[in-house]
Amino acid sequence: MADDAGDFARSMGIATSGLRAQAGRMRVISENIANADSTAQKPGGDPYRRKVPTFTSALDRSLDARTVALGRVKPDTSAFRLKYEPTNPAADAAGNVKYPNVNSMIEMTDMRSAQRSYEANLNVISATRRMIQRTLDILKA
Repeated sequence: MADDAGDFARSMGIATSGLRAQAGRMRVISENIANADSTAQKPGGDPYRRKVPTFTSALDRSLDARTVALGRVKPDTSAFRLKYEPTNPAADAAGNVKYPNVNSMIEMTDMRSAQRSYEANLNVISATRRMIQRTLDILKA
């Protein structure tokens, strides 16, 4: 039973790290979506730059298992979208306005992927809790 308890704790700890990492990923994606149509504060300036979350894996010594965490959030270095809008206050001298390098379709796809990963980790925690409860019920009998 002692090994089972350790396995249950490891499973829940690993899944919890996945929940935290995916929640962080969703936060970054929601920031990208919120800023998708923003422009620079001054004429010819750069607008919001899309952010890309990364993940890291590390050994959790207390669990004796590898867990995941949100790593560095890196800027997407792809080009900004350019639109000719000479009356826009953010337009440069040629009348062009830079818009963020955010593609809402990509962000929604990434959000769906993060949501599925989050739900999968949540399912691991729920299944582990049910297994613990069944084990305790058997031991009580």
